[in-house]
Amino acid sequence: MALNIVWMAFFIIALVIAFIKCAFLGDTEIFKTLVDGIFDSAKTSVTDVAFPLAGSMIFFLGIMNIAEKAGAIRHLARLLNPFMKRLFPEVPKDHPAMGEMVMNFSANMLGLDNAATPFGLKAMDSLQQLNSKKDTASNAQIMFLVLHTSGLTLIPFSIIAYRLASGSHDAASIFIPCVLGTVITTLIAILITGFIQKLKWDGVFITWLLGIVAFVCLMLFGVGNMSAAHKELFGKIAGSFILLLVVVMIIIAGAIKKVSVFDTFIEGAKNGWTIIIKVIPYLVAMLVAIRVFRDCGALDYITNGIGYAIHALGINADFVPSLPVAIMKPFSGAGARGLMINSMQTYGADSFVGKMSCIFNGSADTTFYIIALYFGSVGIKKVRYAVWAGMATDILGAIAAVFIGYIFFR
Repeated sequence: MALNIVWMAFFIIALVIAFIKCAFLGDTEIFKTLVDGIFDSAKTSVTDVAFPLAGSMIFFLGIMNIAEKAGAIRHLARLLNPFMKRLFPEVPKDHPAMGEMVMNFSANMLGLDNAATPFGLKAMDSLQQLNSKKDTASNAQIMFLVLHTSGLTLIPFSIIAYRLASGSHDAASIFIPCVLGTVITTLIAILITGFIQKLKWDGVFITWLLGIVAFVCLMLFGVGNMSAAHKELFGKIAGSFILLLVVVMIIIAGAIKKVSVFDTFIEGAKNGWTIIIKVIPYLVAMLVAIRVFRDCGALDYITNGIGYAIHALGINADFVPSLPVAIMKPFSGAGARGLMINSMQTYGADSFVGKMSCIFNGSADTTFYIIALYFGSVGIKKVRYAVWAGMATDILGAIAAVFIGYIFFR
């Protein structure tokens, strides 16, 4: 229901704004702009999003099938069961979904989006097998999705690379602020969704959360003390090396367990194309709506309205020019990235606005895209409170990002 309302609202708002622009402002091109955007985004959502995703989907689902047959997924699930069981009490002990979700979170933390998506879709499919109401999202599916939309990333080197390309002389300065922002957003996601689902907040759960925070702090301290050259080298090697190591270890583990690794890979890989075909309609529907909402100028009006309110309250509004990145991020990763780059080109990569744009981009993920992709892959139509929990997490995460930006750069 919530997703239906949001989807319709995008088109209705766009039509109303376009009518006002045409009738009262004399913008006779606005309707053509919106219609051209519909056709263009319908095309690119398939050619630039779905099809490029197919290759990595097919490969990693094949690898996941080897890992499952070799018992690696079950072992990983058992290892993290004390924490995961409290986050996902509906999921049975040692269920494959536990390990698959960990693989997804791990790939996200390393900034490996292409690997994270196949792992996540596989996890969502496993959770769907436990779901008694196939058209309605379960608590476990919502918790997984909201955690995923919080965008936990420990190595935001793609943002650092964009800063270097934009002429920054201190590209790594946003490393710690970005990681702090995404960690806080993830903790907010756990608190919001956990409160709604009435999770059990016992000593074990709290200890695990504190342990995760300590690990993040240790990682930040280690990378933060590297020289610029070592940070660049670490960024080029770390994530890719770990992913390649995992792939090789899974294949070796399969061979040791006497699994026919090639045949098992092909068996799992066949499901990749099936999932892509299933999610294309959901991607087209959501990405077209987002494009129309953006092209009508609604994003600019929201930004200007927030800026006016902040000025009226007497609050320092230096961050407002970077706010479009935070507003766009839940709707479109590519759009937010484009706005981030534009901010750095306009104001300077090392300016406060340029740095705030990077923190906003690194502190969350594309909520509506992820909802459409993940729920669409298993045929979920009733998303319950997933949209509102995800958006609340994004909003509170953006507020936290503002405080972080002022603490570090003002």
